[in-house]
Amino acid sequence: VQLHACGGGLVQPGGSLRLSCAASRIFFSIYTMNWYRQPPGKQRELVATITSGSITNYTDSVKGRFTISRDNPKSTVYLQMNSLKPEDTAVYYCNAINRFTSIWGQGTLVTVSS
Repeated sequence: VQLHACGGGLVQPGGSLRLSCAASRIFFSIYTMNWYRQPPGKQRELVATITSGSITNYTDSVKGRFTISRDNPKSTVYLQMNSLKPEDTAVYYCNAINRFTSIWGQGTLVTVSS
C-alpha cells in the first residue's frame, strides 16, 4: 500500500500550486482522504478533508483559497492551493483513512517566499 504525494515547490506569495497524491493497492474510493501540513518547527495540522462521498471540509486558514478534490478512477486526491501566503510554507502530507486503518504518504515541501 502506497501514497505518493507530489507537486510541491517554491512559489511566490499570491501564487498557486496543485498537489497530487496517488494511491496504489488500496480500494481508494472507500477512504476518506486528508491533506495535512507541518510548518517548520510546528506540529502537523489537518488542512482539508474529502470523504468517500466527496463531502469536503477545510481548516479556517485555507477556506476560500484551497480546494480538495478526488478522482476515484485514478485513485488520486488533489489539493489546489491559490493565493498562497508565506504562512502556508510546510511539508504537506496526504493521508487515507477508514475505520480500520490510516495510511500516510511521504510528504511534499511547499515553500512560499519572494
